[in-house]
Amino acid sequence: MTDPATPWAQPASAVRLDLPGGREVTHRDVAANGARFHIAELGEGPLVLLLHGFPQFWWTWRHQLVALADAGFRAVAMDLRGVGGSDRTPRGYDPANLALDVTGVVRSLGEPDAALVGHDLGGYLAWTAAAMRPKLVRRLAVASMPHPRRWRAAMLRDPRQSAASSHIWGFQRPFVPERQLTADDGALVGRLIREWSGPRSADDDAVEAYQRAMCIPSTAHCSVEPYRWLVRSLARPDGFQFNRRMKRPVRVPTLHLHGSLDPVMRTRSAAGSGEYVEAPYRWRLFDGLGHFPHEEDPGAFSTELINWLRDPEPDR
Repeated sequence: MTDPATPWAQPASAVRLDLPGGREVTHRDVAANGARFHIAELGEGPLVLLLHGFPQFWWTWRHQLVALADAGFRAVAMDLRGVGGSDRTPRGYDPANLALDVTGVVRSLGEPDAALVGHDLGGYLAWTAAAMRPKLVRRLAVASMPHPRRWRAAMLRDPRQSAASSHIWGFQRPFVPERQLTADDGALVGRLIREWSGPRSADDDAVEAYQRAMCIPSTAHCSVEPYRWLVRSLARPDGFQFNRRMKRPVRVPTLHLHGSLDPVMRTRSAAGSGEYVEAPYRWRLFDGLGHFPHEEDPGAFSTELINWLRDPEPDR
């Protein structure tokens, strides 16, 4: 039930959706790193943990959940801290702690390790988790996000990347971003998804789901808090410390996926992240796709991902 004082507000149950095609997905909550996280699960086999980006929630992986389950994997999509059906804690939105959320969920699922698949902010956290807790990460796949050190360098040294990420600078204002994201039933969320996509944007029903999820109370604030940390820490000791920690190379096979038309994260910024990987590294550029390749062409994305996960020699 929504609060009559905030008619745009949505209940947390708004994110417990069924998968397309009538497939039944299991929704449940797991405890990890001092918080509670909502997950959507389908299939049996080796664990593949899917991490969403901004301004979305677990639903962004609906196509991949089905494809991975059909391919013989245990596919789990989690809502990040502060988003969807997960806890909205007052603090804990720095990338090191958010990455511990991810690895904590792996442990809570009773698995020795997982293949991490992350998009946008979820990709940033997947890079971080692979560097911080390498024993819990079997393989790494990242879409639309460079390695954290590449991201930092691009934001500071490349005016074009800084301009492309203008929304991140805008998030540094107090109160205003939250109000903008929830105004008119989350209309800004829909505009961002369409503007950041290539010619094939997400369908209207999916966009409406993202708008509703952003209107769950406190979600907008929690969604922008990681970006506030990323920018404000650029000149702070904790940011320098995190950047040094990210010098630790990734030592698991890594698949790096990117849309050639991504207007948010330039291809030039993402390319070259392989210098931080001391393991097989595969770069895949999707022509004609934007910032959400897994939604814009889910068939091509899922095929690329599953073939790589199955490949015993991913360096070929």
